[in-house]
Amino acid sequence: MTIFAKPIGYLLMGIYKLVGNYGLSLIILTFIVKLVLYPFYAKQIKSSAGMAEMSQKSQEIQRKYANDREKMNEEMQKLYAESGFNPMSGCLPMLVQFPVIMGLFALLRNPMKYMPEGSLMMFANHESFLWIKDLAQPDMWILPIAAGVSTYFAFSMNSAMSMQQPGASAGQNKAMNAVMKYFFPLSILWLARSYPAGLAIYWAGGQFMQIFFNLRMNKVRKQMQEEQEQKKLVERAEKELARKKRARMKGSYQ
Repeated sequence: MTIFAKPIGYLLMGIYKLVGNYGLSLIILTFIVKLVLYPFYAKQIKSSAGMAEMSQKSQEIQRKYANDREKMNEEMQKLYAESGFNPMSGCLPMLVQFPVIMGLFALLRNPMKYMPEGSLMMFANHESFLWIKDLAQPDMWILPIAAGVSTYFAFSMNSAMSMQQPGASAGQNKAMNAVMKYFFPLSILWLARSYPAGLAIYWAGGQFMQIFFNLRMNKVRKQMQEEQEQKKLVERAEKELARKKRARMKGSYQ
């Protein structure tokens, strides 16, 4: 992940030159990275909302043509073409975010590896910040708890906005989400007690920002759902008008 860690390392060094405090530099870096990745996250959530609607329509097609596989595939392709839907569109934002996040982890676990020799950052990661005496050493409780709690709320909100996994029943999805809802934050808490405090600052700060992003995207998602429901009402009304028109025309011919 050097290709991402080094540029981010130079960005961190630039921020440090401006503010002169390593802990504050990490917070600013977290803010910048999360803002840069926000459009990809927003696209992923919007794609998930679109997939939920497509899932309903595709299930209807599957039920209708359960005994005709060829016709089912034909109707599915027609559905995708008419709606302009790409099943892979929700994966791209995640693929973009993942290497950046891994590069950040690599940088914050071993900052000197990705910094130029003799730079101002040589001893910066050993600075104190608030109650933390050395940011290169783990903070045993406060930051890990903050990281775990923020991860719990961010993950819970994100799970609520995500669509059901294909091929799994509602019960299976509920069980998997329940396991991850508690296991993942506890894992983060445990890992944060062994990683440098600087990395825990990034993770905890990023998850708190994610909570606000989730609140924003939840509003966007609700608006999309309302628009979809309104669209369905209009389509039903148009179909009903067309049906009545055909009935009147049929009656006039008789």
